[in-house]
Formats: sequence, C-alpha cells, structure tokens
Amino acid sequence: MRRVKHEIRAVYDDSTITVYQAYSPLIAVPAVSAGRFVPPFKRDRMTWIKPSFLWMMYRCGWATKPGQEHVLAISITRAGFEWALDNAVLSHYVRGVHPDRVTWQRALKQASTRVQWDPERDLHLRELPYRSLQLGLGGAAVPLYADEWITGITDVTPLVRRIRGHLDARDAAAATALLPVERLYPYHRDLARMRSEAGEDGA
Repeated sequence: MRRVKHEIRAVYDDSTITVYQAYSPLIAVPAVSAGRFVPPFKRDRMTWIKPSFLWMMYRCGWATKPGQEHVLAISITRAGFEWALDNAVLSHYVRGVHPDRVTWQRALKQASTRVQWDPERDLHLRELPYRSLQLGLGGAAVPLYADEWITGITDVTPLVRRIRGHLDARDAAAATALLPVERLYPYHRDLARMRSEAGEDGA
C-alpha cells in the first residue's frame, strides 16, 4: 500500500504520545531525574519535538553529535500534542495554503507552534518518499509543554547504542527488532493544510 506523503506516525496510547529530543548531559540528566525539563533547559527559545524515532536518529547522528549525546523519549498528553497542532502555522510559506506571504509571516510571528515536514528516514538514515513531522514549540507553548503536558521522560540512549551496534555489525534484522513500533496517529485536522517543503530543523 502506498504511503500518504504527509502523515503522523508515533508511539501512542489512549492518553499519551511519545516524542523525541536530543540534548547534552547538562540538560538531559537533570530532566530525566526530575521527570520534567528544569534549568539549564531554556524556556525562551523554540524547542522541536519529533514523533519519529528514526528521524531523531538522523538529526542527532545516533546520539553522536555534540550537544545531542542523550536521546530522550518524552511522553506527553495527546491533548497537549493536539493543542500544539491545532494552533500551529507552517514553518514555510506555501502557495495555495496561505493567502499570501505577508499573511503567512504575520501568522507565523504570532503563533506559539510551528509545523515542519522533512523527509522521513529508513534504518540506514536514507531519505524516504514521505515526510516526517517536526513540531516547534515556542512562546506560550513552552511552559505548557514543560509544566503540563509531560507525563514522563526516559533516556533511551542505551537503546540507541544497541541499535547502532547491530547496524555496525550489519545485522539489520536485530536492529529493526529493537525499533519502537510507530502507528498512524489519528488526527482530525487535514494534514494537507499543514504541508511545507523540508527545511532546517531547530535544536
């Protein structure tokens, strides 16, 4: 079956969805200990969450890039996640979706959340012909995320290293068996109205 080009796939249950972020030990270790983001996590900058495990691996280089040595699996409420989507503006201007560029720029400046679509990745981090959601949280969305939406934070860096180890040993089957099982996320809003060309992701 042909995949829809823009869709959300994630690990989720009836009340929560898992998203991923990668940080340095300075931010990650206190966050895991507290079960929430605490200083030196900065609330005055946009933070990007990713439902796709493999896109996170592409972004952080399997937890090898400086400042991204710890991969966190963050459980947040579906209500919070969908609030972020409902209030999001595309990160890039798209003709036919926005009335004009000025209107889009005004909406983007006022919005607390942004939607961005980037090529999804396979186990070897090669581009796939469909897109992966990145959700940028800024402004009023950051304290909501940090203080209200998060239900748990797990450091999955050991899992990341095990999967990478199997890949280095050319055992793709063993690596695949360890991947989180992501399912199509049921979201009511027309994702076609969120479409955007791929671009640079936030931190």
